[in-house]
Amino acid sequence: MTTGTRSRKVVVACLVGTSLEWYDFFLYGTAAALVFGRLFFPQADPLTGTLLAFATYGAGFVARPIGGVLFGHFGDRVGRRNVLAVTLMVMGMATFLIGLLPTYATIGAAAPVLLVVLRFVQGLSLGGEWAGAVLLSMEHGHPGRHGLDAGWPQAGVPVGNLLAVGVFGLAGAVLPADAFLTWGWRVPFLLSGLLALVGIWIRANIAESPLFVEVTTRSRLPLTEVIRTQPRALLSAFCARLGVDVAYYVFTLYLLTYLTATPRAGAAQPPLVAPNTATADAGLHAATVDAGLNSAAADCGLHAVFVASAVQVLLIPLFAALSDRLGRRTVYLAGVIVAAVWVFAFFPLLDLGSFPAILLAVGVALVAHAAMYGPQAAFIAELFATRLRYSGTSLGYQLAGVAGGGLAPIVAVLLLDHYATTTAISLYVVATLTLTTLGLAIAPKPPPEPLGTRSPTVPQGSI
Repeated sequence: MTTGTRSRKVVVACLVGTSLEWYDFFLYGTAAALVFGRLFFPQADPLTGTLLAFATYGAGFVARPIGGVLFGHFGDRVGRRNVLAVTLMVMGMATFLIGLLPTYATIGAAAPVLLVVLRFVQGLSLGGEWAGAVLLSMEHGHPGRHGLDAGWPQAGVPVGNLLAVGVFGLAGAVLPADAFLTWGWRVPFLLSGLLALVGIWIRANIAESPLFVEVTTRSRLPLTEVIRTQPRALLSAFCARLGVDVAYYVFTLYLLTYLTATPRAGAAQPPLVAPNTATADAGLHAATVDAGLNSAAADCGLHAVFVASAVQVLLIPLFAALSDRLGRRTVYLAGVIVAAVWVFAFFPLLDLGSFPAILLAVGVALVAHAAMYGPQAAFIAELFATRLRYSGTSLGYQLAGVAGGGLAPIVAVLLLDHYATTTAISLYVVATLTLTTLGLAIAPKPPPEPLGTRSPTVPQGSI
């Protein structure tokens, strides 16, 4: 097998596995926005129920740094390949069990507790998966294409989101409302068990990272060494990730809550016109109406995210490849600027109430996100030397996930409820994107031979 063929096989395996991991993770977020408040927190008012559902959702983000530390240690000690097989298996099992979980009506307060536990396990898995997939793909690749090679697993995010929204929407379309709320929402979670087996099989025959194999001296405590020797790199990785994460979860997940919650404080209430599609999501219509939500708005939001995510599948590798030519920070910063400006148009477009306006709002937002997210993996990975890269990359990225995506939907709900204007949410997004710009600016020069003895780095570019 030629080097190019082996590299492509690894990229495909990493992309497929990462897509399945994100399918599981986003599936929970979609359910939290649309049905978990009713099923697991029925005693709460709609606002509190949504906040509680997002709090269980946020447990996965709290677990991600722990998973990053745990799996990062073994990824730097024993290799990337075997760790990735374990993370995919753990994620699949946790998601499958959520599909079997009794609701509050059956076992009372134990239901949300078990939900939090399983969400925590999901977070542990994803905390170890992301860095492993990015590094295995990048470290197998050509020295001049590290941005593109690391960018392919990044495309697993929109692919996973497409799968989650598509499968969840399909379940709502083909089932009556009662059936959907009783058992139909479980089907996408149960499907995860089968998908995980497929992903493990695909990853079974890929080789270990050649750059990791070249490392002659393994760190006994890679995390401790990263904190002691590369604190600036960790801070840069954290900040560079933070605003990107906040923007993404406001644009894709909080979007559903904003559109469907009735009433929306501080926003106009025109009747939303759902897209005219063959599958009108009849079951999801009735389910959201029964849950006190605007079903037409749910359709618009879900379809817009679906279409925009499909475009992102192509844009993320495109911007990643562009970063190989123009520099990581140049492309990254362009996305930051567009996102910071567009967030002020985002909510007014949603308030217009038509599907084209909502699609435009989400579409431009996710183009900006793709420009940031495409070069992000290589940018962060290039901050750390090979022997510490799994731990350093995981910790910086996943800590930002807690402060960013884990809190973003909750902060957005609270800001709108308190200030009764979406301007407060937009300013919150801009503030975190400002920290991302700081992270790009303070990035240290790559350490000596950070990508192995045969793989010089690509310049980070300049801002």
